[in-house]
Amino acid sequence: MAAISLSKVEETAPALVSLYKSAGVSLAKNGLDGLRAAVYLVIDYSGSMKPYYKDGSVQALADRVLGLSAHLDDDGRVPVVFFSTDIDAETDIALADHQGRIERIVAGLGHMGRTSYHLAMDAVIDHYLDSGSREPALVVFQTDGGPINKLAAERYLCKAARLPLFWQFIGFGDPSSKQFDYLRKLDELSVPDKRVVDNAGFFHAGSDPRKVSDAELYDRLVGEFPKWLVEARALGIVPRA
Repeated sequence: MAAISLSKVEETAPALVSLYKSAGVSLAKNGLDGLRAAVYLVIDYSGSMKPYYKDGSVQALADRVLGLSAHLDDDGRVPVVFFSTDIDAETDIALADHQGRIERIVAGLGHMGRTSYHLAMDAVIDHYLDSGSREPALVVFQTDGGPINKLAAERYLCKAARLPLFWQFIGFGDPSSKQFDYLRKLDELSVPDKRVVDNAGFFHAGSDPRKVSDAELYDRLVGEFPKWLVEARALGIVPRA
């Protein structure tokens, strides 16, 4: 059973009903129906991201993540971290006021900087630890390029492998760009030499992420999560259900 019912979504966020239904199909297909998990959204606010804010791609991703989260978490909110050179904002998006939420947040932010993954990862880790939760967490981490400090990003991912956090990276932009070579490498870091469990996935949403169908996006967002859950439970990282 979903954490938030269809009738509640219809009442509080009718524009998300279709997304909520699509997310439910993908979760059931991947054996995750009824799972309880925290969901985080990390969004790139570097200068090259400007077109994706302008054309609605970032808002569309936020809406899709909310539709997914409603199945997994009952508070109707998704913690969001905006990052560039530093942390630009730590806030949330909610079912009740999701429309135009990204634009309202960004209106209060300053200069769009460069790309520094590890600070955003640290912010998510801190939020999760402060929450006191023992449930697993799915972190949707959006970016349009590699980080300025590759070593730090790798180090944080490997340290975070001992926590109940799965990092699903999603790329915006030209799929052939060398910018994404690092993310492919991060996705394939060896286990157990580098990290105790494979705690990350990566997929590319292309130059116009809005064209990726809801069904495909949800399948990609949760496709590697079940395997990680099994391995993380076997190691005691995630409590057994």
